[in-house]
Amino acid sequence: MEIGIDSFAGAPLDNGKLTSRGAEQALSELLERIGFADEVGLDVFGIGEHYRKEFLDSAPAIILAAAAARTKRIKLTSAVTVLSAADPVRVFQNFSTLDLISNGRAEMVVGRGSFIESFPLFGLNLSDYDALFTEKLELLLAIRSNEFVTWSGKFRPALKNQAIYPRPLQNILPVWLGVGGTPASFARAGTLGLPLMIAIIGGETHRFKPLVDLYRQAGADAGHDPAQLKIGLHSLGFVGENSQQAKDYYYPGYAETFTRIGKERGWPPVTRPYFDAQVGPKGALVIGNPEEVADKILRHSEALGGISRFSFQMDNAGLSHQDLLSAIELIGKEVSPLVNKSSR
Repeated sequence: MEIGIDSFAGAPLDNGKLTSRGAEQALSELLERIGFADEVGLDVFGIGEHYRKEFLDSAPAIILAAAAARTKRIKLTSAVTVLSAADPVRVFQNFSTLDLISNGRAEMVVGRGSFIESFPLFGLNLSDYDALFTEKLELLLAIRSNEFVTWSGKFRPALKNQAIYPRPLQNILPVWLGVGGTPASFARAGTLGLPLMIAIIGGETHRFKPLVDLYRQAGADAGHDPAQLKIGLHSLGFVGENSQQAKDYYYPGYAETFTRIGKERGWPPVTRPYFDAQVGPKGALVIGNPEEVADKILRHSEALGGISRFSFQMDNAGLSHQDLLSAIELIGKEVSPLVNKSSR
């Protein structure tokens, strides 16, 4: 199983404001963490895409290109590319260029995103939420498969035998479909034969099994090789030497972040009992010492019928750069070997 990290490039806010100096330091530290993840043997590092002041990832391909220059082995991916708000031609060109810079280590996870700031920013209509994504995914996959593209749709000017460059180093640039809990999204990924990245940030992971079954059945019905239908999990997590200490470190920032976001979405404030339940055996949060975390990843994999990638989202809880470096070291040197020793 591949083990990796996803980051939303969290920005330090000073009384609710983002300073240039704070942003510069945050990005410098993020690049250091990506380089360190490569050093300790992690398989993949993903950068999200948001358009809010608390995140610095509105141009993920640029961050990943900077990371490519200081890494040698680790795969570099988006997590996710908000395809609904982007031009698929430019998305492909950006990640194809990243693939060349990184010597064939680029991937992308495409999705609709969980925030909607990109719609007014780019003059899009929220009522076109699904139609935009469907059309743009179709075009992106056409570009991936063909150097010369003829295509027409509703939301973008048509292409007539248009050459699109550069082409990536990899024969087929890996594209995963990022999903939440919408059955149609799971079915679409299966029908298209795309690997699936599931964001599970709350609830109980085993409840996604019927959706995973839907994905696999849709892929089988479309004639895709089961080996092609890979499944990854993106989950909130943190690893420390001491289990209780790891949970106590993570909780305050987690509660602040999700209580703040919850006010926008009508969620109740986060409480410690809720958090403790989520850290429990069936909950979605993957937090504890290396042995506990490895065991939970394996339980999640078993509950879903097997997964091929697990990515930790750690930097949304206000943890220090040093705390995150320490966690990355434990994940690379202890968690990943434990998971892969047990899953052989």
